[in-house]
Amino acid sequence: MSQFKALVVSENAEKQYVRTITQRNIEDLPAGEVLIKVHYSTLNYKDALSSIGNKGVTRNYPHTPGIDASGVVVESTDANFSIGQEVLVTSYDLGMNTSGALAEYIRVPAKWVIALPAGLSLSDAMILGTAGLTAGLCIDALLKYGVSPEKGKIIVTGSTGGVGILSVAILAKLGFEVVAVTGKPEAAELLQRLGATEIISRESLNDVSGRPMLKSIYAGAVDTVGGNILATILKSLHYGGAVAACGLVASPDLPTSVFPFILRGNALLGIDSAECPMSKRLEIWQHLASDWKLDNLDLISHEIGLEEVPAKLDLMLEGKSFGKSLVKIID
Repeated sequence: MSQFKALVVSENAEKQYVRTITQRNIEDLPAGEVLIKVHYSTLNYKDALSSIGNKGVTRNYPHTPGIDASGVVVESTDANFSIGQEVLVTSYDLGMNTSGALAEYIRVPAKWVIALPAGLSLSDAMILGTAGLTAGLCIDALLKYGVSPEKGKIIVTGSTGGVGILSVAILAKLGFEVVAVTGKPEAAELLQRLGATEIISRESLNDVSGRPMLKSIYAGAVDTVGGNILATILKSLHYGGAVAACGLVASPDLPTSVFPFILRGNALLGIDSAECPMSKRLEIWQHLASDWKLDNLDLISHEIGLEEVPAKLDLMLEGKSFGKSLVKIID
């Protein structure tokens, strides 16, 4: 096959970004050691930003977004990967400035590719995707810092987004008492089914008192939003607690002081999944496929086709989506 179907974002004469499902040529894909036939992808906020011309995500157009892929190797010049092997690719530059996974084929460097872990299907891997990797990195950092279920509640912000909802489910599986923070009351029942023991609103976690410290409530946190909510959590940790911070949906600013750190010995753990070393990726994916494996992924995801992606991206940009959109690329 020389041509394949892909979502392509183009800039028109009016400087508007238009999304179309069209045919592309395999020979136009970027250089790389591994050509993969994509079976599944999943939608992330970076894909939505790329689809509207956000130059902080994607510099050049026309472009195919999609930062996550699972599929089968069809060509490889790297001895580590063979034709027919099931693999996954998440983050790095895929879907940002490298042609992405909202398409039937991708070509990528071999150093980006992971053999599908035993215990996961191609669809499982994409329900998890970059969000699952990021959630796993957050949880791993908290556990290694010493945060444990017996030390108290753990709070998860942005709990209806990809990272948040997977964090809730994994932490509950590991025995934590999980407090889920959301601005979507309609998601409360789902969060409870995933294991959240308490659900609170974003507004209740937005302290504007100006006090440098608050009553200690939480042993730890996974924060995806940043801003004053992150500052409020830091002021509300038990002694020796920690926050794994991986997002800035609310704000990149952090209006806090040193008091949580020097009076309660708290820690702010920064989490990055885009350039995370392969050794750490493999460690987290092994957890996700074994001791952290979720039996309720069907509650978290809904399957859509490539043609439904543009409308779903709009919902993401409007803040009206929750859970994971599993994109089935191969019919």
